[in-house]
Amino acid sequence: MPLSDTACKNAHKHAKAATGKAFTLFDDKGLHLLVKPLKNDWAKWWRLKYRFDGKDCLLSLGTYPEISLTKAREERDKIRTQVAQGINPSENRKAVKSSKAANASNSFEVIAREWGIKKVDGWDNPKGRKKRALERDIFPWLGGYSDNGH
Repeated sequence: MPLSDTACKNAHKHAKAATGKAFTLFDDKGLHLLVKPLKNDWAKWWRLKYRFDGKDCLLSLGTYPEISLTKAREERDKIRTQVAQGINPSENRKAVKSSKAANASNSFEVIAREWGIKKVDGWDNPKGRKKRALERDIFPWLGGYSDNGH
């Protein structure tokens, strides 16, 4: 039987919680809520079990209540669609993260700060106007741009 939001909210009151050990509440289509004791509280993590190329795989989708039951189900459906299209969600997640890191290290702000350190006298001076002007007027608008336009 699928989980309800009330069941997720009250997972720490579940009969299995009396043991004081981690336990799992299952939803549907591989989605489950892992409930673990954490000092004087309980931590709740969304996990999704799926099969890719004949192997069992497990992905974390975030914590409850930051990720609601509805949002976790939406993510589950997106991941199942990727699997159906022959895309490994775990590898896809790693590739996206790597791409974001590469873009961030190549952004206008990062390059401008490196340039300022090397070329501008008094760049780190708290009274310096050049760095402060960039931080106030330019970086909020253009700081995230990289050579590929993102």
